[in-house]
Amino acid sequence: MLNASNELKLSVAITPTDGAAGTTDIEGVTLDMQGFEGVLMMATFGAITGSAVTSIKAQQGAASDLSDAADLAGTGQTIADDDDDQTFYIDLVNPQERYVRLYVDRGTQNAVVASATYIQYRARKAPVTHGSGVSGELHVAPSEGTA
Repeated sequence: MLNASNELKLSVAITPTDGAAGTTDIEGVTLDMQGFEGVLMMATFGAITGSAVTSIKAQQGAASDLSDAADLAGTGQTIADDDDDQTFYIDLVNPQERYVRLYVDRGTQNAVVASATYIQYRARKAPVTHGSGVSGELHVAPSEGTA
């Protein structure tokens, strides 16, 4: 039976604590793409102070610590200072290097990254094991009653 929780791998990219109001850039958790064809990177923003200069982009590299991180052409997106409470995404299909990450560039004024998540898809093997900090349950055709 196909279902999202067995077919897609969920991982935390940026925690709410890491994304607290600030102007320092945030490097998302390094993600290993081995065994997956693509990843949807989603970043949800909270309060963004007026005239903040904020953007997101994707990076890749061959080193597991991304010490060789390089920006991926065309992935940069500007986050306007009135984009409070909005979610932005980057969908990478077949990145050329094994490791990728989301990068949030924050400057001049505070910008809150409420959270960011990676959703890897087209796994070569299922079921998948979700990343650290992710938990949940699968329910197939549940009956009505007390949750």
